[in-house]
Amino acid sequence: MDLPVNRFKRAILANKKQMGLWSHLCSHISTEILAHCGFDWLVLDMEHSPNELPDILSQLQAMTGSSATPVVRVPWNDPVTFKRLLDIGVQSFLVPYVQTAEEAQNAVAATRYPPLGMRGYAGAPRASGYGRIKDYAHRCAEEMCVLVQIETVEGLKNLEAIAAVEGVSGIFIGPGDLSAALGHLGNPKHPDVLKTIDEAIARIRACGKAPGILTGDETLARHYVAQGCLFVAVGADQNLLRDSAQALSSRFKD
Repeated sequence: MDLPVNRFKRAILANKKQMGLWSHLCSHISTEILAHCGFDWLVLDMEHSPNELPDILSQLQAMTGSSATPVVRVPWNDPVTFKRLLDIGVQSFLVPYVQTAEEAQNAVAATRYPPLGMRGYAGAPRASGYGRIKDYAHRCAEEMCVLVQIETVEGLKNLEAIAAVEGVSGIFIGPGDLSAALGHLGNPKHPDVLKTIDEAIARIRACGKAPGILTGDETLARHYVAQGCLFVAVGADQNLLRDSAQALSSRFKD
C-alpha cells in the first residue's frame, strides 16, 4: 500500500486551476454526491459548520475514489485538532485567521513529525493505512498541503512574510471576514474590498504562492480566476440546496 498522492497540492504547485465547492451540510451522503460532480476539491468546514471528527471521517470515506480532494478547514490553528485530523487521513488543511508568519509556521509545524514539526506520533492510524504504509512517517510531509487564510488587516500587512513560510502551499483570501475588517461587514462586493482582494491576489502571485478564494458570484469567480487565483470555491452546498429547492417550490406555487 502506497502513500496517497495529494492531487490538489500537486496541481496548484504546477500552476493548474482547481475549482471547488464549500461543504457545510456535515453529511457523508451529500459529500459523496458532490465528490462525483466534477469539482477538483471540496472544503469540509469545521469552523462555521457543526462538523466534528467522526463527521469528517465519514465524509473522507465517502469521498474515496472520487475526483475531488478533501480540504478540511480547521476550527482554529490548534495542534491538537490538526493531530486528530491527520491521524484519520486529512492531507490538505485550510487554516483560518492567520495574521503573522509565526502563526503560519505553527500551522505547518502541526502537520509535520519532529524534527520538522510537532505532530504527535501514532503507530498505525488510518492515515498510514492502519500501518500498511510502512514508510508513512518519513514520507507523509511530501503530500501535506497547508493553506492559510488571510482575512484581517494585520494579515494583509504581513502577507509577504506569511507567504515566505516554508510549507505554506497557498494563501486563501477570506472575503467575508476581510470585508468586515475593512469596515464593510456583510458586503464583500464593496469597491474597497474588491480592490483590496485584487491587490492581494497580485501580491500572493508575486510571492510565488497559489492564491485562493470563495465566492458564489459566477462573474466574480471568473474575474478572480482571470486575476490569477488558482483554487476558487464557486459555491456552497447549503446554498445550492436552498436555492434549487426554493425555486422548485416557487414554480409550483406560482
